[in-house]
Amino acid sequence: MTAKQSVLGRIAQLTKANINALLDRAEDPQKMLDQLVRDFTNNIAEAEQAIAQTIGNLRLAEQDYNEDVSASREWGGKALAASRKADEYRAAGDTVNADKFDQLAKVALRKQLDAESEVRQAQPMIESQRETVDKLKTGLAAMKDKLGDLKARRDSLVARQKSAAAQQTVQTAISSINVLDPTSELGRFEDAVRREEAKAIGQAEIAASSLDAQFEELAKSDDEIELEARLAALKAGTAPAAQIAPTVVTPSEAAPLD
Repeated sequence: MTAKQSVLGRIAQLTKANINALLDRAEDPQKMLDQLVRDFTNNIAEAEQAIAQTIGNLRLAEQDYNEDVSASREWGGKALAASRKADEYRAAGDTVNADKFDQLAKVALRKQLDAESEVRQAQPMIESQRETVDKLKTGLAAMKDKLGDLKARRDSLVARQKSAAAQQTVQTAISSINVLDPTSELGRFEDAVRREEAKAIGQAEIAASSLDAQFEELAKSDDEIELEARLAALKAGTAPAAQIAPTVVTPSEAAPLD
């Protein structure tokens, strides 16, 4: 397993597990999305720490590599200087010092070979670590982009959820209005008013009938009074003459004589 797989792969698994767990127990969508953003942010922070450690190890390896390269060059220069010194002593007939500096040249060359061996061994590892670091950086950048997209989608979904809830509230209110139609209440009130109006009309008619009866009763009383007065006059011998005017018959209207 590469470092990239061990870092980003594990974080991806944790993120997926967190998402599934949140979806399973989701009650409040906004709280779920907020928790998802926090978890993903924490995962990115963990990835950054792991990548920083990987980069730190790479920089140490590069320092060791550069030191080995520098040591190889340095020991090569020392070997060359010792070999030239040996050649000078040998040219002067001083074989003892010539052999001594040739031995020093060999020691320097051995050191150079060891340094070159370290360089050869470190070079592929460093190249691999550099490739891994580049991939980790790319993956981290992608995670940050996804985090930004997640936040934007979170805000959009929360806004849509609130809008849907508001629409449901309005629809519920409209349904309640349809079920409890206020016009039906007005209709019942109007019926009650009409009944009151009809009752008032009836009472007025009753009052009018009673008044007519009173006037009729009064008229009857006048006739009775007149009747009693005339009876009293008859008994007293002072009956008044009939108040009906006599009919006058003209000669032309008289019946013909046989």
